[in-house]
Amino acid sequence: MQCLLLRFEAPMMSFGGISVDARRPTDRAPGASLLAGLLGNALGLEHRDHERLQRLQDRLCVGARCDRPGSRLQDYQTVDLGQPHLVGAGWTTQGRVEVRGGAFSTGTHIRHRDYLADASYLVALALEPPDEEPGIERLAEALDRPARPLYLGRKGCIPATRLLVGVVSAGSLEQALLASAPHTARGQSPGAEVELWLPAAEATLDGHTAWISDRRDWANQIHTGRRLQLHKTAQLRGGTGD
Repeated sequence: MQCLLLRFEAPMMSFGGISVDARRPTDRAPGASLLAGLLGNALGLEHRDHERLQRLQDRLCVGARCDRPGSRLQDYQTVDLGQPHLVGAGWTTQGRVEVRGGAFSTGTHIRHRDYLADASYLVALALEPPDEEPGIERLAEALDRPARPLYLGRKGCIPATRLLVGVVSAGSLEQALLASAPHTARGQSPGAEVELWLPAAEATLDGHTAWISDRRDWANQIHTGRRLQLHKTAQLRGGTGD
């Protein structure tokens, strides 16, 4: 299979766990909806392109390798949307007028948002079926020259390095992740033990599976459904550059 390799590294990033009330946690690895949104942003898709975003998400096979776990950081955020300068229309980054509406458009709002600080991940993506558009090569081009600025989970989480590592051929996402060169800038070497998150289809006796909820209904803008994910540790083999 062809695999797209991405480097996720930033002062802060968030992998959007299940939200309850004002709490916005982060998962330990990036999920399908985050990656579909990232790729859709690179391609220039908008929320109204929900059918294309849904299809892209449905085709994604996602794997991740943690090279540096970083530390968890919680940001306390509050805003009073009734302030004069926040009432009425505003401008989007695309130069369009936007009017706030809905149940959360007024009053004071509090959020506790979790982030991963100073973490580094290698992410591997494959597409099923592989011959449908957009393909791996088109996604690589879009990530190299994105239609809009890209971020890792939340708009304030700007990548600290180039996202695109490259396109490789491998028998599985696990092989692609373990064959990619160790992150030597952080003191890793071949044989180092790393954490992996993989599709349950790649499950082996040395890992365990758990249900996760990382999929979005793009038409209704809600998270829904769940899938099995494999979590394991393995030793790096070294190989292609990162």
